[in-house]
Amino acid sequence: MNFPSKLIEEAVIEISKLPGIGKKSALRLALHLLKRDESQTQLLADALISMRTKTTFCKKCHNISDDELCLICSSPRRDISVLCIVEDTRDVLAIENTAQYRGLYHILGGIISPLAGIGPNDLNIESLIKRVEQEPDIQEIILALSPTMEGDTTAFYLQKRLKPFNKKISTIARGIPIGGDLEYADEVTLGRSITSRIAYE
Repeated sequence: MNFPSKLIEEAVIEISKLPGIGKKSALRLALHLLKRDESQTQLLADALISMRTKTTFCKKCHNISDDELCLICSSPRRDISVLCIVEDTRDVLAIENTAQYRGLYHILGGIISPLAGIGPNDLNIESLIKRVEQEPDIQEIILALSPTMEGDTTAFYLQKRLKPFNKKISTIARGIPIGGDLEYADEVTLGRSITSRIAYE
């Protein structure tokens, strides 16, 4: 790809390092920024630098935050009796977007994956155990992990670690998506749908 300017080429190279953005998309973005008023481009640059240098992690749930406690942990409107365990911040965003859950979260920072060299000590599991010990209001713990071998391994490990606390431990339902056809469902999903069936209402 030929560039009219070395500066544009450098910008395209950096932008294309972002996930899901190829060289052509990066060039379009760079040219768009070049056309905008310089002050608008400066605002974007300042916002990115502030995001990178000023954001931190919630000391309680490990979610991305501007302060010691994130907006969810510090909200008086959340149900403190329910704690949802997720892999990362993207899962929190996905669940929040459903507007169906009002409890708290705990972000593990990954899942157990021996092949990738990730063990229990590499995750935020010990802080979870301490949290359950120190917060008696927690009555239910939801294991909202991906239905993969690694996710199931992590859920099994957490269930063993949390069992002594005598809390209700649940997992998100798995099965056929709404609007899906049975013939196109994979065997594992269909099998779990059958074995995890619930009463028809």
